[in-house]
Amino acid sequence: MRRAARRDAIASHPSKTGQAYPRTARLVRKADFDAVYRNGKRRSSSHFTVFLKANDLPESRFGFSIKRALGGAVVRNRIRRRVREAIRLHREEISAGWDFVIHPKANVEKAEFAALESDLARLLKV
Repeated sequence: MRRAARRDAIASHPSKTGQAYPRTARLVRKADFDAVYRNGKRRSSSHFTVFLKANDLPESRFGFSIKRALGGAVVRNRIRRRVREAIRLHREEISAGWDFVIHPKANVEKAEFAALESDLARLLKV
């Protein structure tokens, strides 16, 4: 009972800014990742390498590839959450109709969140 009540409370908690990160905004299939790598462009910065390719959809989609060399599962998941939050906060500023695959670099884990946000926003401007 206690666990179910907690799960309901967490699920009903609205987003703080009202912005969502829906499943339709994610790249999940290997074929989609491969298409971006094969036919897309690459941009790099001190924190990220971003691969991008135009798609024919009304919104942009994002995928993450986080190497095991960056750390264990806890570290990789923390990096993934930080990058996903930066995208969620700036989704309206990003052009629609693109597929992005984001590769964080080793310094992302310890970097200031504001620096990550500005770096990623600059790379995702099309």
